[in-house]
Amino acid sequence: MIARIKQGLSCLFPKFEKEKDEVVKKFLTEEEYKIFSKMEVYDKAHSYRNFLRVKKSELKNDEKFLKLALLHDCGKGKVTFFRRVKKVLIGDKLLEKHPEFSYEKLKDINIEIAKLAKIHHNSDVDKNMKIFQEMDDKG
Repeated sequence: MIARIKQGLSCLFPKFEKEKDEVVKKFLTEEEYKIFSKMEVYDKAHSYRNFLRVKKSELKNDEKFLKLALLHDCGKGKVTFFRRVKKVLIGDKLLEKHPEFSYEKLKDINIEIAKLAKIHHNSDVDKNMKIFQEMDDKG
């Protein structure tokens, strides 16, 4: 419940500071960064929090999970606050397809990250993806 309240507040008042953007720019390739830079502020902030969580986890030495943390939601596109609330409360068919949209955006740039983005909400995944999902679910 507390996590959902924090998620709601960060959705209402999203921030993504320039210093964080510089860290991301240094970590991703130019093509990957172009995709990241087009994400909504809320999704950038969420992805950066995931990136920091992965850096502190047992996945910290796995570059593909660090990149996945930053790019996994790139398929969401422009999403209003109300659509995000709807997704949480009753579901949203379009938002639920964001893993496939992320795959499409990433497949020609980094196929390995694209495949991981496509399955990042699946239940039948390996141990590392389950670890990632737990971090992603924290918002």
